[in-house]
Amino acid sequence: MTEMVYGSVPVRDGEPILPKWWRTVDRWSMSCILMLFGVGILLGLAASPPLAAKNGFDPFHYVQRQAFFGGLALTAMFLTSMMSPVLVRRLAVLGFLVAFVALAFLPFFGTDFGKGAVRWYSLGFASLQPSEFLKPGFVVVAAWMMAAAQEINGPPGRLWSFALAVAIVLMLAMQPDFGQACLVLFGWGVMYFVAGAPMLLLVGMAGLVVLGGSFAYNNSEHFARRIDGFLNPDVDPTTQLGYATNAIREGGFFGVGVGEGQVKWSLPDAHTDFIIAVAAEEYGLVLVLCIIALYATVVVRSMVRLMRERDPFIRLAGTGLACMFGVQAMINMGVAVRLLPAKGMTLPFVSYGGSSLIAGGIAVGMLLAFTRSRPQGEIGDILRGRLR
Repeated sequence: MTEMVYGSVPVRDGEPILPKWWRTVDRWSMSCILMLFGVGILLGLAASPPLAAKNGFDPFHYVQRQAFFGGLALTAMFLTSMMSPVLVRRLAVLGFLVAFVALAFLPFFGTDFGKGAVRWYSLGFASLQPSEFLKPGFVVVAAWMMAAAQEINGPPGRLWSFALAVAIVLMLAMQPDFGQACLVLFGWGVMYFVAGAPMLLLVGMAGLVVLGGSFAYNNSEHFARRIDGFLNPDVDPTTQLGYATNAIREGGFFGVGVGEGQVKWSLPDAHTDFIIAVAAEEYGLVLVLCIIALYATVVVRSMVRLMRERDPFIRLAGTGLACMFGVQAMINMGVAVRLLPAKGMTLPFVSYGGSSLIAGGIAVGMLLAFTRSRPQGEIGDILRGRLR
């Protein structure tokens, strides 16, 4: 509470790791993540029993699995947040290489589970989605390259990171997974902007994205079907978007009551991609606004703390992680209210999913590690010449 009121507390030399971590970590953001996970368990209790009954499992089968994977995710988050930025970078590079190779081999050994997109490896007892683990690793690797490019006689890190982003986007588009591809490209663009990219170049890149979307629309039936469904002014009430839209409308401000919602009996992805529709129907706009506030708090507090950071690598990596975290949540909720075409993207820490939960825990752990308070002068002191 002292940090929340008076600001960060200087780190003491030789201080044990746990007290040092507790003093320096952003407890507001960490508390928001824990509350989001609690909301996810609460909504899972409402949304998953119909699917469990349909598949012949116990009523709370998926809730138990979510609690298990969530426990692993929170453990990964806490452990990663205790690491130094250098250690985070080293582990992120190794993790990125493994995830990149796994993504490259998806067309040969992956499965689509009947959803029309080869995005997963089937492990028998669970499934693994490499793109979820690739995202935080890519952000850290790209930030490292861009930061190195700012050094005197440094390598062409911006060009290397762009080539890497293009390679990942192409592999994701082949699945097809255009939602994750857009998220990766967005994360790279944000970091490139913070690193000092000229606006003209960013505008040119936006034009290339539009051209790429037009090409995908004309050559991918999967992509075209989703865009056509989004642009159609008449929503088919028997589709996922139709059920979600009706559920949000029925929920109103305060919801229809706990356990009284009907959308969970109709939506096959009520516990994953459209979990916000269950929240809106049973708990109303009040809970939805609370969820939005939790995500916004994590993003805003992280960005504020990063503004005081002098290390360019930490600034870039933290900005990329925070923005991807917030934009993924925005995309998921935007799809449910029909502001965006369907993307098949989970709501971080709220939706059910082993890969998304654990990868999200690692990503937020990295963000917490990068935003920890460090004994340094303010970045503005450099410009004012006061740094000693």
